[in-house]
Formats: sequence, C-alpha cells, structure tokens
Amino acid sequence: MAYPGYGGEFGPFSGQMPGMQMPLGQPVPGIGPNLTPGGYPGYPNSYSSAEDPIWRYFTAVAGQDLEVDAEELQRCLTESGISGTYSPFSLETCRIMIAMLDRDYTGKMGFSEFKELWAALNAWKQNFITFDQDRSGTVERHELNQAITAMGYRLSPHTLNAIVKRYSKNGRVFFDDYVACCVKLRALTDFFKRRDHLKQGVANFVYDDFLQGTVTL
Repeated sequence: MAYPGYGGEFGPFSGQMPGMQMPLGQPVPGIGPNLTPGGYPGYPNSYSSAEDPIWRYFTAVAGQDLEVDAEELQRCLTESGISGTYSPFSLETCRIMIAMLDRDYTGKMGFSEFKELWAALNAWKQNFITFDQDRSGTVERHELNQAITAMGYRLSPHTLNAIVKRYSKNGRVFFDDYVACCVKLRALTDFFKRRDHLKQGVANFVYDDFLQGTVTL
C-alpha cells in the first residue's frame, strides 16, 4: 500500500531506472576504460570481467578483502568526477551511503551493495541534473523541493523547509549534500516502513530501537 511520505526504493527510479546508462564521470586512473555503471535485475553466482564490468571496477576499488569502506568509497567517488569536480567527496556522506546498504553491519560494502549504490547514484545524478536548470552544479531551494517531490516523497512544507535548511549552503545545494539528503530520506523511510506494520503511516518505537535505526545516519 502506497501512502504519503514514502518514495520508492530510490524514488520513482525502481526497476529499470532512468539514468542507469549515464556515465558517472571521467575514467578512474588505473581502472581501465570508462565504465558505464548500470542496473542489473539479479546477481550471478560468480563474476568475471567478461560477465560484468562493474565487478572489475569493484575489485580495483575494494582491494584484496573485496569490501569497500568509507575511505575507499570516498576516493572512488572523488576520482570518478560524479560530483562535477575533483574535490574530495564528503567522507561523512560516504559513511551514510555505506550505512544505508550495510545489511550485515560490517561497516563496509560487498559487491552486491556496491552495485546497488551505483544504480542509486546514477538515478540521483539524473534527477539532480534535471532540476539544475541553470547548469550551475547546484540546485536552489525550489529546485530541491521539486526534486524531492519527483522522487515520490510527499512531505509537508514544514519538513521540506527543514530539509532545505539542513542541506543548503547560501541558498544552494551541492551534489554531495544532495546525495546525503537522498540517502537519509531513503534510509529513514525504509526504517520507518519496516515498523509500520499496518501501512498507515504510523509506527511505534522504543528508544533503543530508534537510536539504532538513526544514529548511523
């Protein structure tokens, strides 16, 4: 049952997301040719470079342990140029992206989680570009409101204003902060949905449960 306040898994970009074939940026040095991350309906039992280019990319980023931590993800995203610059991607944003998908609570991402994140980033990037009408590399207050609504969330004006105040700098929201906003919206919505058993937009929390679900974000 759908009801106000709940966007889709990545907003309206569930399933075959628009923007999946959009390049994330320049090729990462030492990784090989420019890759075009995309969405995949399932994960095969084994991986090779012939089967999945994302696997080659993942192994280059993850190293021998085949797990990506926040620092490795920060380097990966910074070098990819996804933010439109080569300035360091926020480590805090990288931490909350990992927390969003860290289902085994290791503080790192395995391949399936890494792949899911690339798909989400592609969708968020396309949404950001759509509403960055002046191509400034930022979105303004009203554009952020439009972007959040386009992702399927139905929030009150008061909540939207609070989000804008939290993530804007001098009235503008940079892509890094935009991603942090998208991650928190999705993660907190998913946390709430799992406890809203009647799907009526109401859930009960004990204090410890609330802290466990929110402190990582």
